[in-house]
Amino acid sequence: MLTFTEAQVVAWITPMLWPFLRALSLFSTLPVLSQRSVPLRVRVGLAFLITVCAQASLPEMPVVPLDSPLALLVVLQQVLIGATLGFAARIVFSAIEFAGELVGLQMGLNYAGFFDPSTGGQGTAVGRFFGTTVSWLFIVINGHLLIIMALVQSFQAFPVGPEPFAFLRALQPQVWGAEIFKLGLWIALPIITMLLFMNLVLGIISRVSQQMNIFAIGFPITLGVGLLGVLLTLPMMQAPFTMALEQMLSHFQ
Repeated sequence: MLTFTEAQVVAWITPMLWPFLRALSLFSTLPVLSQRSVPLRVRVGLAFLITVCAQASLPEMPVVPLDSPLALLVVLQQVLIGATLGFAARIVFSAIEFAGELVGLQMGLNYAGFFDPSTGGQGTAVGRFFGTTVSWLFIVINGHLLIIMALVQSFQAFPVGPEPFAFLRALQPQVWGAEIFKLGLWIALPIITMLLFMNLVLGIISRVSQQMNIFAIGFPITLGVGLLGVLLTLPMMQAPFTMALEQMLSHFQ
């Protein structure tokens, strides 16, 4: 008769349980995969698949009784680390969308706001265009594989332990919000400079030829120059996006 003890069952479960919780928490906050259009069963299946495939690369997991207070702390640690990893990737996406907000503001297109069903909030035309473009770019450059690699390596940097908030003191994720404004302004700066120069030219024209209705011709010219700037700078978005994503993921490696 086949018999086994409770300690043996816990030893079999824990090597799969802690990576699964961390991966599932990551997919609950990761851009693209955390959208409402992605079913919950898909995220659970992907988390389980990654957990099984990464077993050979993971360090030895501590055996923690599941009915002890220590298990609750370990579960909280896995959820926090996975959510923080997804938050790091979302910072980069938010910076790109913020760049689109700045460009749309200079172009005069921020009045074209609409409800975004994927996020449940308001969005603008240029910001949503940049967000959709960077979502495709994330898949094309294998950004999802970079995220999975960072998830596996996070068990080396932040092993499973009873201190759920120790990694927060090392990472300081509360200061990452500044990256949104820094990276967003850096990406939008060429188009903003182009539009600023265009506004200076329109100002000079309005002073030289005062009989010209500058408000009638200013908006289509500014809109056309802005769209031209977006068209010219869009192929160069891969470099700052890849650099920022690798920089954020380096905290977990």
